[in-house]
Amino acid sequence: MLNVVLFEPEIPQNTGNIMRTCVATGTKLHLIKPLGFSIDDAHLKRCGVNYIDKLDYQVYENYEDFLNKNTGDFYYFTRYGHKPHTSFDYSDTSRNIYLIFGKESTGIPREILKDNLDKCMRIPMTSNVRALNLSNCCAIVVYEVLRQQNYRDLLFDEPHKDKDFIINGIDKGQGWTLFFICYKINYFFWDNLDGIGLSNRIK
Repeated sequence: MLNVVLFEPEIPQNTGNIMRTCVATGTKLHLIKPLGFSIDDAHLKRCGVNYIDKLDYQVYENYEDFLNKNTGDFYYFTRYGHKPHTSFDYSDTSRNIYLIFGKESTGIPREILKDNLDKCMRIPMTSNVRALNLSNCCAIVVYEVLRQQNYRDLLFDEPHKDKDFIINGIDKGQGWTLFFICYKINYFFWDNLDGIGLSNRIK
């Protein structure tokens, strides 16, 4: 199973966006206290839109609490890492994969990183930027994992529109609606021709 872990997140808008990404990808979200907001925060709910009720998430009192309750492959994201996020093999879908991201202000504590140097990674970027937005980082890495797993259980077609929507612009269900409208127009047309005695001459 794929998991995103936020170590002491501070900004509700970031966490709200990450919640939406987790729902979209079937990823479980783990939140390690202290949090810089309440789960009921209006900003968080706004960014999560209407998807928070579909979110699989768990909250922990501290990092030790998280470690005691979870086992699997832990990966740590830091701007001080030396390996790109694409350098690891995430393809085994039977493994529990945990992508761990630090707080917006200071990241993951050095004490934690030092004990996991072989699993520390960095998203490559230019020297003009210190770090990417937290929610962007999560989305980038989650989709790299899913790419290696051939996007397991995700939809390759938009479920709310017709498969050929780009070509014909017709929503699902609109095809039958248009057929019914055309049928009624055709029926009305011939019925009125019969009323004035023209249908036999046309036929």
